[in-house]
Amino acid sequence: VQLVESGGGSVQAGGSLRLSCAASGFTYSRYCMGWFRQAPGTERDWVATITVGGRTTYDDSVKGRFTISRDNAKNTLDLQMNSLKPEDTAMYYCAAAASISDSWCADFSHWGRGAQVTVSS
Repeated sequence: VQLVESGGGSVQAGGSLRLSCAASGFTYSRYCMGWFRQAPGTERDWVATITVGGRTTYDDSVKGRFTISRDNAKNTLDLQMNSLKPEDTAMYYCAAAASISDSWCADFSHWGRGAQVTVSS
């Protein structure tokens, strides 16, 4: 399993960034996919999940600003981030989890190396 993030960078508050994750080495369409983030000195936090059936869920801190999407034909996962805030600054990780059903996921067990997002005020 290989997950490779891209698209991180620096942006001013209120701006937008789009993260992408390229997946390989597994049957992508059969896995739940998610985004997590970790700021310095903190634990890794869940951001969003998209199931095999396309159901999306978000942490309250990003709901209405971030959108997770997947392209099963290209084996890619995206995270569109709008109205960015300084508190969104973190390393963002792409993750994969086995699918229990079209709407339920097992624990995330595969991780990318991360992409840095920095939001300045």
